[in-house]
Order: sequence, then C-alpha cells, then structure tokens
Amino acid sequence: MKFIKERYRFIKQIGQGGDCQTFLAVDEGQSLSFFCVVQQFAKQDYTPETFVQKAQRLEELGKHPQIPILVAYFAENDHFYLVQELIEGKDLAALLEEQGAFNETQIWQLLETLLPVIKFISDRNVIHCDIKPENIILKSSSNFTNGNLFLVDFSTAKLLPHQQILAKKSLGSPEYAAPEQMQGQAVFASDLYSLGVTCIYLLTHISPFDLFDIANNSWVWQQYLTVKVSDRLVKIIDQLIETDMSRRFRSADEVMQAMGINSTQNLPVWERGKIPNHVQECLHTLTRYPSDLSSVNSVAISPDGQILASGHDDKTIKLWNLNTHKLISTLTGHSQAVKSVAFSPEGNTLATASDDKTIKLWNLNTLEEIFTLYGHLSAVKSVAFSLRGILASGSWDKTVKLWNITTGQEISTLTGHQLQVSAVAFSPQNQLLASASFDRTIRLWDLSPLHTQTQKKFENCTCYSLCGHAWAVLTVAFSPDGKILATGSDDNTIKLWNVNTGQVIHTLLGHSWSVLAVAFSADGKLLISGSRDTTVKLWRVSTGEEIVTRTGHVDSVSAIAVDPVAQLIVSGSRDKTIKLWQLLQQQG
Repeated sequence: MKFIKERYRFIKQIGQGGDCQTFLAVDEGQSLSFFCVVQQFAKQDYTPETFVQKAQRLEELGKHPQIPILVAYFAENDHFYLVQELIEGKDLAALLEEQGAFNETQIWQLLETLLPVIKFISDRNVIHCDIKPENIILKSSSNFTNGNLFLVDFSTAKLLPHQQILAKKSLGSPEYAAPEQMQGQAVFASDLYSLGVTCIYLLTHISPFDLFDIANNSWVWQQYLTVKVSDRLVKIIDQLIETDMSRRFRSADEVMQAMGINSTQNLPVWERGKIPNHVQECLHTLTRYPSDLSSVNSVAISPDGQILASGHDDKTIKLWNLNTHKLISTLTGHSQAVKSVAFSPEGNTLATASDDKTIKLWNLNTLEEIFTLYGHLSAVKSVAFSLRGILASGSWDKTVKLWNITTGQEISTLTGHQLQVSAVAFSPQNQLLASASFDRTIRLWDLSPLHTQTQKKFENCTCYSLCGHAWAVLTVAFSPDGKILATGSDDNTIKLWNVNTGQVIHTLLGHSWSVLAVAFSADGKLLISGSRDTTVKLWRVSTGEEIVTRTGHVDSVSAIAVDPVAQLIVSGSRDKTIKLWQLLQQQG
C-alpha cells in the first residue's frame, strides 16, 4: 500500500492521461482522515519552477466553487504531486450510460452552468485542454443548476502568461479536442469546441468520431438525434463546434451573450429580476484607467478615515488620500500578490499579507518596512489587529498565527482547520478570534488568557466550531458590539451567527456567486457584502432583508471596507478599480 509524504495513502488508480496518473487516496495526516485525489507527474516533464507555477495557478482556480480545491503540492522521489479535493458525484459519461441520451433542457442547463466556469479559467489565462463528459461531475443527488456541475482534472491545463497561443503541443482527448489543439496550437476557443462536442455526444450517445463526416469535413450530429432539438440550440452548438476558428465563438462571454445571459454579471435571464430596482451610482472611482492598477485583493481604512490602503496582484500596496482621492504612495517589497492589508488601532502601522508566505509591518510615518514575519508554510491570505498589540494571520497552510507586533515574534500557532484558512477577524472586545476555512467551518478561539502574557508563547487555546455553510467560508466580520459574526461563503450565502450561542440568526440569500467580503456599518445596523457576481449589497442586520444592490464593477468584488467617519463604503475588485459609495442613511 503506497504512502507519499508519509500521509497520503493510495487506494486505487482512477485515471491516466498524457504525463499524469490520477489516484484516489486518503489523507491520514490530520486527526480526521478524508478522501482526496492525488495526481502524479514524472519529474522529467516539468522543472521545479514550471510545476510550482502550475500549482499556484491551480490554487487560484480552486477558489471557484465549481473547481476542486488544491490541497497541497510537492515533489517526492521521481515525481511531482498535486493533491486535490475529491468531488463526490457522477461524471456525465457515467450518467449518460445510466440514464441514456440527455434532453435539450439538460444541455441548456449544462451550458448555463459551465460557461461561467470556462470564463473564470480563461480570464486567468488558463486553457483546460481536456473538457469532456468524464471531467464534468454532477454533485450527488443534484440537478444541473445552482452550480452543481464541477469541472475537474486540470492535469493537461496550459498556462498562458501573455494570452498567446501555445507553441507546445496540448494534450487532451482526441475525440473532443479542437483541430488547432491537435496541432499543438490550443487557444481559449479550444475549450469551447470541446464543450460543444461534449454536448452533441450527450445528446446522441454516439462517439464524436462517428458524428463527423471526414469526406465532407462537417458534423452530422443532428442525423443521430432520437428527439429533435430547437433551432436555437442547434445554432449555438454548431458555432461551438466550428472547425474554422474564425467562425467559432471566441470566448465564453460571446456564447453567454448569444444565449441571453448577462456575461458581465454571469446571471441567467430569469435571475435578473432578483436585483432590486433601487440602485445607487458610485460616488467616485479612484482611477479612471483600470490599466493603472492591478487586481485589488484587499482594502482597509485608517482609524481616522484619512487613508485607504489597497493590496494588489502586482505585489504592491497603495496608499490613498480619501479626501482628495489621490495616490499618496506605493509600497513594494513582497515577491507575490498582496492578499490582505490591515491598519493597527493607532493607525501608525500597516500589516500586509502575501502569497509569498510572509507578513510585512510598515511604519506609516516613514513609509518604511519595520519587520518581515516568517513562519507560515504557504500563502498568507488574511491579517487582523487586536486592540492589544496582537496581529493574527491566516494561511493556506491551514494555521492561524499570533504575533507580537512590537518585537515581530510569533506568539502562537493555532491548528485545527482541515483545509486552508481564508480569513481572520478579532472581536472588538479582543476576547475572540474568528477564523474561516475552506473546510466549511468557522472557528472561534478564546484568547482571554493571552491578555496577561503577550510576551510569552500561548498554547492550549479553547476553540469552538461553527458549522452550517455548504462550501468554503471565505470571509468573516464581527459586529461592532461583538455579539454577531457575519460569514460569507462559496455557497453564495451570508450567515449571521449569535456569538454567544453559536446559532444562526439569519441566512442572507441574494448573491448569485461566492461572497468574498463582508463588513458592518459603524452602528452595526447594516451589513455590506461583495461577491464574485460583481455586486455590492447592503443588508438590514435585524431582519436579514436585502436593502440595495450597487452595480458598477465588471469583475469579482474582492474587498469591502467601511469608513465610519465619512459614512462611505469602499469596494475593491478584480476589475482593477476601487469604488467609493455612500452608505445608506435609513438605518432604522
């Protein structure tokens, strides 16, 4: 029985293609063992640098709720390994054998559910290169809608650093691969071709090889249908499977537009009515030219409301004057994307967390670096200050660390999460620290004993778990009185928890995609949320009622901050803009 990394026990091989072998395995490195998928690559096929690049890109893709989470990656002996979340369900090839040919409604649902996923990966310069029924999994006991289809097996995925076609041959399955892909020139539209071929196979239950007339260089799939489908679906599929790239859809956006889906917000037509009519325009966009900025991952406002800090994919931190809306300074020093920024309670220190596994503390008077904090073994995704000079950090190494910001020394490592830690937040009273994780739980750590021993190592922390989200928990925030905890998740919901009882007060429904950021107004009566659906929403905390939706961003809203002084909301987005919005006044 094979073990790797002294923790992953192989059960059986479940796939093989190109340079990759795929195994079902059990992760026995935690107190609670769980199944996972391990992909094994020969070392001669990658350099350490190219393998790490691929793994880091897959980490990014794993943030999407319909793509498996990358749990770990490493080299051992003669192989590189990727460890991914196991998606439990049936692939569409198995479902086809079980139920027979798919109907038209199922194909529309397939397209509506998967096209936003293909857009997501292409927006991040990735071509899947092996879209086929075996690599599309339907979650157990689910239908095709509401994000229940998962795109798996990125072993042959190709990374495009500059959105250029590839010189290297793209592997894949010949039955589903586009002509240009078979010639080693895969482009984004190659995935659309494979999706189209998948559709005609599911509709006919006939091998794609038999659905193509080689003599006439044309598809004849309609001849094999047992039930006629609409001309509209035929037109969409025929343009997906065009062998001539000049006549094929070029992007998932184009397909969604042809289908009547708002490609900017990725919402089907019948869901547009869910957006309230009462929409307010943003007051200001900090840069008129998105090319001036990189994608925004985090925003924070200084305690006096004068300075805004933003963390970016281009490894920089930017400081803005909130009165003049002008850029004050750009801080550099991180070697990878900056994922979180936080001001100290006094406002004289800024903490920044990065995918480079480090945290940096900056003196805001001199704009110089004070410390670099080392200790995390993977990307650091979140930092938060307590009022007592303690900094907390959450990392994809599954740990939360506490730091003394005066000395830069690590105080404690809090363990218990089974998967990556995505966010941390202190309660205003500093008694509790909340951490959110991809393991679908929130942990509340009782830090009251720490207040008398901040210079010492802190161990045996009491912890309480909150369970209720169906997918990864991505963001947490305490209300100003510390009585309510808000959490946002990949399951598209926000939950409000009673901190004392651990019970859910309200589940807020309205976002159509993952909730990436939440923040309370200064009086605690409003909650503000940002989502991958590109919107900012305001909610009444007392009732869970959605009050207003702010639209204007054209990509995921990744960060939210509230200025208690000027009553402003600040939103940061992957569309490379930062927007300022007026906080509602009717807060009764």
